[in-house]
Amino acid sequence: MTRRTHAALAAAIAATLTLGLGACGKNKHDDNNSQASGGPGLTTQGDGIVGGTPVKGGTLHILSNQDLSQLDPARNWTEQEMDFGIRLLYRTLTTFKAAPGQAGSQVVGDLATDTGEPSDGDKTWTFHLKDGLKYEDGTPIVTQDIKYNVERSYDPDLSGGPDYARKYLVAPAGYKGPLKGGDLGNDSIETPDAKTIVFHLVRPVADFGSTVTLPTFAPVPKAHEGGTTYGAHVFSSGPYKIQSYDRGKQLTLVRNTNWDPSTDSVRMAYPDKIVMDQTGSPEGIADRLIADQGDDQSAIMFADMAASKVADVITNPDVKARLVSESENCTGMVALDTAKAPFNNQNARLAVEYGLDKQAYQTAVGGPALSDIATTYLPPELTGGTGVDHFKIPPTGDPAKAKQYLAAAGTPNGFSTDLTADNAQKPQAEAIQAALKNVGITVNLNIVDASVATATIGDKDKQTGMSLNGWCPDWPAGSTFLPMLFDSRIITDTGNSGNTSRFSDPAVDAEIDRISAMTDATAANQAWLALDAKIMDEAPEIPVSWQKKPLLVGSNIAGAFGSPIWEGEIDYATIGLKSAK
Repeated sequence: MTRRTHAALAAAIAATLTLGLGACGKNKHDDNNSQASGGPGLTTQGDGIVGGTPVKGGTLHILSNQDLSQLDPARNWTEQEMDFGIRLLYRTLTTFKAAPGQAGSQVVGDLATDTGEPSDGDKTWTFHLKDGLKYEDGTPIVTQDIKYNVERSYDPDLSGGPDYARKYLVAPAGYKGPLKGGDLGNDSIETPDAKTIVFHLVRPVADFGSTVTLPTFAPVPKAHEGGTTYGAHVFSSGPYKIQSYDRGKQLTLVRNTNWDPSTDSVRMAYPDKIVMDQTGSPEGIADRLIADQGDDQSAIMFADMAASKVADVITNPDVKARLVSESENCTGMVALDTAKAPFNNQNARLAVEYGLDKQAYQTAVGGPALSDIATTYLPPELTGGTGVDHFKIPPTGDPAKAKQYLAAAGTPNGFSTDLTADNAQKPQAEAIQAALKNVGITVNLNIVDASVATATIGDKDKQTGMSLNGWCPDWPAGSTFLPMLFDSRIITDTGNSGNTSRFSDPAVDAEIDRISAMTDATAANQAWLALDAKIMDEAPEIPVSWQKKPLLVGSNIAGAFGSPIWEGEIDYATIGLKSAK
């Protein structure tokens, strides 16, 4: 899944901050991480949950500095928004347990009775819906609605969402969704009755039961289709429904009284109402949560701990006790547009790889306490818990070797390129700019608002030579990482949210297919590691950071923990209040 890297945390603050990983965080690369789990900077409760067990009722406040970019389940593919949408507004065929640490990676049935029944050598998957499933108006949820949303994910106007359906399902060439091309036939998806759905895949997919945790596999009734505006008025199949949505200002959710908790083993739906204020600033939100007054006692941070406020949090024991922190299990990267000069030249890309000062980048995102230096694409979660150092480049870079690659690229005096980053990523962009200047590469910064960064990077005509982005596994498997970044067959002219380097290597595509068809998970994991090394040598993207995520909550919050699936975001399935005031 795509990710946007977080606001920079100043080096001076990072020097005083000794956050440990969350209760079950993975061990990081030894050279970059001296922090122990549960270190002195974060008092982690024994079960990894802050605030104990919530009570029923009250209003949960979410403080944000930005609007949600997309709630349409066909288009929702960022961690924060998937966490929000899947836990609160819509259900999927399967989902992840709501628990901190490793337990939260377990897949369970959600709308479906179980995690699916494979047949035909894992090329056919059958799911049966539970009894008693209803939408917000009381009408039954049927399998035809799930099929309809899967079909919507093929529509080029509904771009940006998970593309597993397009990769895995048997489908006619050129199919463009139900609004443009009718429905997918039974060769693709069968719905023999209202409670049975059968998916036919082009190849074996042993973990398809995990694939259907994604919002692509949430139901959307055709009668409520809203096209490109559907995300503003999602028709709820989850425990809450939208009461009002003034985009960029406030989103209010209230209970979906037709959601039956007896059908849902994951979502506890403790609050009566959830109000997201989208008008704050990172500094203002931190100030409010530190002060902990009135409604803010029942509030949580949506994202981004302001750099100037971290010291105020960690030096106050009462405030520090309300800090939630979990490893993100994501890799932050510098993407290079390999379809255009100069980065259509492998040597030019390797010049950037060796010229970057990853230690300076680490400082820009908060120092070793909040970020480890990334040395390969696959995060430690997917490499046995310890990061792999592929090139063994010094953390500050190797300028001499970078200049050798510039000469090999035919540009001994360097070149000029542009770098796109969102406004919260400006310190990281400036660190890259300064490092590459030392080797003769001039980097011009294109700083854009976070709300348009993904669209800018995903448009081949607007995309600059370099950009900041990253990737998180949709579930703990290499199949959700490398194929989504480097398979050339998923590249689109616009809405290109996966292969943003526009990297194309037929040998890599063929190897992705070979590994994806493996049914031996151990052999597949080793093969993904080998492919990771091969792609690293071609350097279409430069891995720079493995981050950790700190989030502050109010004193009346209970049941708060960082999700091991959604980039350390607070899991909305079980959060609530200590007192329903």
